[in-house]
Amino acid sequence: MEPAILFVLVLLLLFLGVPVAVALGLSSLIIIAFFSSDSISSVALQLFTASQNYTLLAIPFFILASAFMSTGGVARRIIRFAIASVGHFRGGLAMASVLACMMFAALSGSSPATVVAIGTIAIAGMRQVGYSKEFAAGIIANAGTLGILIPPSIVMVVYSAATDVSVGRMFLAGVVPGIVAGLMLMVAIYVMARVRNLPAEEWKGFHEIVAGGKEAGWGLFLIIIILGGIYGGVFTPTEAAAVAAVYSFAVALFVYRDMGPMKDERWVKEDDGRRARVGFSATVYALAFFFVWMILSFFLTADWEGVTFEGRTLTGLILSLVAMVAYAVWRGGGGVAALPGLLAASLPIWQRNLSLMGRNFLRAFFNEETRKVTVDAARTTVMLMFIIVNALLFAHVLTAERIPQAITGLMVDAGFTWFTFLIAVNLLLLLGGQFMEPSGLLLIVAPVVFPIAMELGVDPVHLGIIMVVNMEIGMITPPIGLNLFVTSGITGMSLIQVVRAAAPFVLVLFIFLILVTYMPIMSTWLPYSLMGPEIVTR
Repeated sequence: MEPAILFVLVLLLLFLGVPVAVALGLSSLIIIAFFSSDSISSVALQLFTASQNYTLLAIPFFILASAFMSTGGVARRIIRFAIASVGHFRGGLAMASVLACMMFAALSGSSPATVVAIGTIAIAGMRQVGYSKEFAAGIIANAGTLGILIPPSIVMVVYSAATDVSVGRMFLAGVVPGIVAGLMLMVAIYVMARVRNLPAEEWKGFHEIVAGGKEAGWGLFLIIIILGGIYGGVFTPTEAAAVAAVYSFAVALFVYRDMGPMKDERWVKEDDGRRARVGFSATVYALAFFFVWMILSFFLTADWEGVTFEGRTLTGLILSLVAMVAYAVWRGGGGVAALPGLLAASLPIWQRNLSLMGRNFLRAFFNEETRKVTVDAARTTVMLMFIIVNALLFAHVLTAERIPQAITGLMVDAGFTWFTFLIAVNLLLLLGGQFMEPSGLLLIVAPVVFPIAMELGVDPVHLGIIMVVNMEIGMITPPIGLNLFVTSGITGMSLIQVVRAAAPFVLVLFIFLILVTYMPIMSTWLPYSLMGPEIVTR
């Protein structure tokens, strides 16, 4: 009786237009107060326990990192690198937009942020070279969904918190499916480009790829910091999120200078001489190489005996000096003897930039743009955490009333196998994804289907990826598909137009869902190869 009342209450409140979080929390509270033998004090205890969840602490940090990385400059640099890499194919600008979404997804962990950051620039670029607005919008709406599949992913953190599955394994599990999904979208674009005779960009050579990679390098290095730190055993996913937030702040305000008090202040100005530019670039490459070396060597050798900090530092210094000399000789001419003169000529550039950063260091923390980014991230965090806490209270009621166990018994008695069970899960999530926000839906469904999946022998990491892919499709299906609304907002198209534009590529994601569902090795091979199998106590 109680399960029926609970689900009726939730559906009734949702159809009345009550926010998802309130619907879940209020329904749970009514059941506990009037129908359950559970104490009302369990509500306060559950809310307190949810707020103390260490895994969920990663969410506000990833949201903050995403907010800083969503500045136009980071997206613009990533798009340039993507165009240089695949733009010369037929339909290359559209394929580059997908590649850019894949790379930005690895920085943001959020689908809407990916659509806004990449779509704002890429759609305008595609329109300029002859693509229709509908075609461009459909690509971005679908490619943006990769933001929750390619790690780090906020939705994966939510799934891990709801089921106690390893966040690290979930992040690794999303790598191969994320790449496959991106490639499938690019293949579909290439086929459509051949049929429609869409244009290809001019091949600018490997020099443009290198130049684009250098520009985007500081942003893309965040991927290495997050994943390398987690799988190198340096820090936990939650600590990685905190490091990502700090790094994103530093890159956005001090390196790229896309926001804050030093906005649009270039490191090198037009009136700086050639020798000064070469000397400055040589020292920047040396410092960047040393920075990357120290981080990567720490990740790779954290558990190696006999490797010391002094040894890594000395090796890094030697290699950095070699890189600096090689660049100076290559670009400056005059051989090694000219190196001191080049370095001396670069000193005014360093003095100007260090002085600028020193004067604006404290102002960067309290600048209006910094405050706006922080406040926007805080609003998103509060909204998401309110949904999560109420959904966890709902999951507590499900567990207390033994609803998952009852459903498990019914499905096993009905002869469900893992194959038919996964069909049912996909149908349930595809239907629910049309009406609910991904994190809230996942927190409702996961506590119910997870015990059944374990009973039928479905791998917990594989189940998580299936659920995330369903959430992807839910974000581009009406009436509540969030990516549809975001794409409509940045293009000025009506929601119906965006739905029609996205439909052909949604079919590609449906095919991808079938592959992910019935090819578990796609999800489990990488995490289990590197970290071993997930152990679940039933």
